[in-house]
Amino acid sequence: MKIKGHHKPSAQFSLSSMTDVVFLLLVFFLLTSSVSSAIDLTLPEGKGNSTSEAQTIAISIDERLRYFIDDTQINPEYLALELKKALDERPGATLLLRAEENVAIKEAVRVLDIANANNYKIVLAVAPK
Repeated sequence: MKIKGHHKPSAQFSLSSMTDVVFLLLVFFLLTSSVSSAIDLTLPEGKGNSTSEAQTIAISIDERLRYFIDDTQINPEYLALELKKALDERPGATLLLRAEENVAIKEAVRVLDIANANNYKIVLAVAPK
């Protein structure tokens, strides 16, 4: 006697393997997106957006490492004090850092550190191309 098997292929599709793949992709993208972080930078416009003098305080550093706030030369040791004084006179003003091309980056970072420590808004000025 011959025994026949009644094995029909199932017409239902199992989604469990598909959900596993989607879950793994979701975890992968969540982990990789948290590793890469965006840095917020305030960069000057290349095409001359002008700001009024009341809104900016210019900090200039020349090649001989002389510091100026607007047109007044200051002692670099008192930079933080002079910046506070200037910002008290013009509250809400933005600092505009202008360093000559050959000035060491550590001099600019010094000003940026003071601005960061005191939560001052600061923009680095560059020459348009």
